[in-house]
Amino acid sequence: MTLLLDREAPRTLDALLRDLSDGHQGAAVEAWLFEDEAARREAETALATAGVSARLRSAYKPLLHAVLEEIEIEGLASAVIRYPVHPAAVPDRFLLEAYPLKALLDGVELRFEPGDETLRYRVALTWRDGRTAMTEVFAPNHLGLDHLGAASLSPTGWLRITGRPDGQPDRDERLETEVEGLFRAAVETVQAHPWGSDEPYFERLSIAVEAPAIERVLPFHEEAVSLHEALHEDLYFTLLELFQRHSARPLGDRRLQPGQIVPEIRAGAPRVRVETVPFSDLGVDLADEAGDWPEQPLETAEAPLSIGQVHRALAELGGQPILARSRQGRAVPGLIRPGARPAVVVTGGQHANETTGVVGALRAARVLLQDPETHLALIPLENPDGYALHQRLCRDNPRHMHHAARYTALGDDLEYRTGDGLYERAARSEAIARTGAQLHVNLHGYPAHEWTRPFTGYLPRGFEMWTIPKGFFLILRHHPGWEEPGRALIEAISRRLARIEPLLELNRTQLAAYGAHAGAGPFTVINGIPCLIGPDERHVPPLTLITEYPDETIYGDRFALGHQVQMETVLAAVEHHAGVVA
Repeated sequence: MTLLLDREAPRTLDALLRDLSDGHQGAAVEAWLFEDEAARREAETALATAGVSARLRSAYKPLLHAVLEEIEIEGLASAVIRYPVHPAAVPDRFLLEAYPLKALLDGVELRFEPGDETLRYRVALTWRDGRTAMTEVFAPNHLGLDHLGAASLSPTGWLRITGRPDGQPDRDERLETEVEGLFRAAVETVQAHPWGSDEPYFERLSIAVEAPAIERVLPFHEEAVSLHEALHEDLYFTLLELFQRHSARPLGDRRLQPGQIVPEIRAGAPRVRVETVPFSDLGVDLADEAGDWPEQPLETAEAPLSIGQVHRALAELGGQPILARSRQGRAVPGLIRPGARPAVVVTGGQHANETTGVVGALRAARVLLQDPETHLALIPLENPDGYALHQRLCRDNPRHMHHAARYTALGDDLEYRTGDGLYERAARSEAIARTGAQLHVNLHGYPAHEWTRPFTGYLPRGFEMWTIPKGFFLILRHHPGWEEPGRALIEAISRRLARIEPLLELNRTQLAAYGAHAGAGPFTVINGIPCLIGPDERHVPPLTLITEYPDETIYGDRFALGHQVQMETVLAAVEHHAGVVA
């Protein structure tokens, strides 16, 4: 274990209370902070007793919070919102930052229009009783260079003070908050460390952060505002980018194997601790880092399965075992069941925080293997190291998307791994080689609520398409000459899925919200299912079908719907493939 950083920081809200409570009687204060509403209102009351008129607002998603906290929406008939368009950001950055206002203001005639580069939303309101009003909402941002030396326009704290006593000058300036400072300290520490030239650079890089922050559930699907989650996401992907640069790999290269990067964010007094930890010092049984979660019936599971249950469910299916081990030594469970029909390989859990595919794969196999003619290779959980980490992280933050668990313990995306030391990737390679399958059904998921990186420009770099949910959709990758069979496969699957009314309702509502804030997506909607179809020769089978269900991280009926949809997709794909290829 090597400690790289252990630093405490003063809470910005406490510092403001201390500094403004004395010598500022009669002043008017506006501040934008990364604090929840209750803490900000309590501070306003404390300042009022000191003779200071204060309004403390959210620096994160300021328009959304203005609607939730200040703008009168009872009886609101229409609103026209002119959003900033800044040259240092993508044109729709601030339109996306207003998400999910369109869904929350259901019944209000809402129109978004591009504005100028001034960092203010200009809002024209009309109520049903005939009243009208104009208001402006400040969106505090800081333009600077990020960890890669690129210009980054990012949300930041801000402070305005007018009417100070004794002729003191007004203030209108950026206020770097404690959460911004903790993020910067962690990134600069990792950036400055001498990591050497050999991957992996560590076994686990632990970044533990405690900080007060916004945690707010929104009344639309799985949407929430969580600065703790956003800090996890920004730290994880920022550090991945740093190591991509350090390794001289292209930005976004998924072959990078830095080791396992694990940000853990909790509420508490502001503090950050960064250290490298060998797997042998973790103090947990690496056979199952999360412990054995409760057993659930597959057909009605309302949460991810434990690793133990995945193994037991797979063993019940029989077949010839696939033998592979993960970097941390876990078994990668898989089977092959030969049959007379054309072979199909089905995998789940490549990205281990995408969990409905694990259940859907097992449920589909139960049905398919009742037919002795079915030729199937099944690997329901390709990335058990990431899966164990995901379940452990969910103990503290069960609703967060936890992208630290997306990749393997080596830190790479197993699909892109080549050469010796295949570890988890060996299972898929064996399944494809032994079956000669021409179709691979690869079950995935993506964030069930908005995904942001607030301290490096707000949108998740390289994953901008995934920042807002858009329902369940399909991606078809094909070799040359296989486009027509691929389109026929998509058509058959989408027709079957169109029978699931709750799925179509999910897609309708999420696509509407997506369209209002992101415009038309780069996909075609077929039978109510958004689809992307394109050539890709990187895969061995000529047809690769990828599912994308918004399942990071969902529970209850929505989780059950997710694995039902994954199962039905597999069944439709296998049945259609058998009829077309046989």
